Amino acid sequence: MAGVALIDKDNYDGKITGSVILTCIMAASGGLIFGYDIGISGGVTSMESFLKEFFPEILDKMGKAKQDEYCVFDSQILTAFTSSLYIAGLFASLFATTATKNYGRLNVMLIGGAAFFIGAALNASAVNIAMLIIGRIMLGFGVGFTNQATPVYLAEVAPARWRGALTTGFQFFIGIGVLAANLTNFATSLIPNWGWRLSLGLAGVPASILFLAALLIPDTPSSLLQRGHVSAARSALLRLRGPMANIEAELRDIAGSIEAAKVRDKDESQFRRIGRRRYRAQLVMAVAMPLFQQMTGVVVIAFFAPVLFRTVGFGSQSALMSAVILGGVNLISILIASVVVDRYGRKVLFLQGGLQIIICEVAVAWILGSNMGPNGETNLPRGHSIAVLVLMCAYSAGFGWSWGPLSWVVPSEIFPVEIRSAGQSINVAVNLGVTFIQTQVFLSMLCHLKYGVFIFYAAWIAVMTIFVIAFLPETKGVPLDSMMNSVWARHWFWRRFVVDEEVHQRPVSKT
Repeated sequence: MAGVALIDKDNYDGKITGSVILTCIMAASGGLIFGYDIGISGGVTSMESFLKEFFPEILDKMGKAKQDEYCVFDSQILTAFTSSLYIAGLFASLFATTATKNYGRLNVMLIGGAAFFIGAALNASAVNIAMLIIGRIMLGFGVGFTNQATPVYLAEVAPARWRGALTTGFQFFIGIGVLAANLTNFATSLIPNWGWRLSLGLAGVPASILFLAALLIPDTPSSLLQRGHVSAARSALLRLRGPMANIEAELRDIAGSIEAAKVRDKDESQFRRIGRRRYRAQLVMAVAMPLFQQMTGVVVIAFFAPVLFRTVGFGSQSALMSAVILGGVNLISILIASVVVDRYGRKVLFLQGGLQIIICEVAVAWILGSNMGPNGETNLPRGHSIAVLVLMCAYSAGFGWSWGPLSWVVPSEIFPVEIRSAGQSINVAVNLGVTFIQTQVFLSMLCHLKYGVFIFYAAWIAVMTIFVIAFLPETKGVPLDSMMNSVWARHWFWRRFVVDEEVHQRPVSKT
């Protein structure tokens, strides 16, 4: 019954305050840089001025009278331009584990913003492919740092009752970044010769926003206590909960969790600790959630929407405008998620969104397959083109209120403080690692599988939905520091790992 008691006291005096909302908004702006990069790369790689500068062989393919349209953009160097960011982000996120623990969440966000700004400047001034890729690597360092620190920051400062809505803010800002990038691409595509430079260079704007925001907000009480700054932690918590709040109980519980972790595991690194049997559920989720998010087929929408729309017969401007529409739909759906996630819970959104995505992807595959010519050319009638766009919008909405935000919300709230940095680091590393593989191979997959690529992703979503039903417990409204006893120790499958280790570690009484 101890777990129930912890849930009953819930948020202590953690009412929703203007300060916590403002703090979470400013911290969530870290999602802007990730979202802007997601949206900008696909649009830039479809611009003829960019292709003429760096990839003239693709323009030659596009000019041929007869062609397999699914294979026009199949270039490993072109995909390396996109994917190099994510392999750099993977390594940066692993390094960020130690940095977030030793120097705090905010300092890591500051470093991420600075690295992203440098990368934007290099890309905007690039004169060769090598300079482009070096710039993308710097962007990757920025993404790796901010994606590791920001979701943890949001989960640690938000009251438990509102944690889902406030943590969803990270994905909301990713959506704003994607939409802003799509609008930028649409506008700069009208500028001959150098419009792509403006698209890439404007990535410095969200980097600057994040950098300035991180200078104006406090670090999390958990991070400050972990580093021994008791007075600063009390001030930060009082600022977040309001000047009249009684924060001592919450502060005491946070400090107790940190001290217990230090005593129990003082000689063990976080990465070694998370491999223990007790944390088996958290380790599985740290790997499965980001892996499954990427296997929804989001790479199709997020990175290559303009390329995909050009492949199925849209003109250059129409393809970019279609990407803008998708970005708008995604943003609205994330807002819906932020409203309902703490009312209806995480699982119902996962299940409804997954079913919606499966239906949309199968339908798109059927339309494209029924209109593909013998040489791979696609001649969609106007009505079928509109149907593809509508289905892609429905897909984007389903992703936007399920696997999009919740793949950041759930991992950010399930890790106990003693493994929180390592758990989030693994989560981000897997996300960026799978994204790297996806972006590197997707255009080749599109060339070989053609419309079947949508069936491939739909099959993955079916597996993911079964996984959620069987293995993901509901975590809404549960305080972070009672998650282990209140959630995992009661789950039909995961409880054996928590309870068995506790029994094993219990001292044997002498008779």
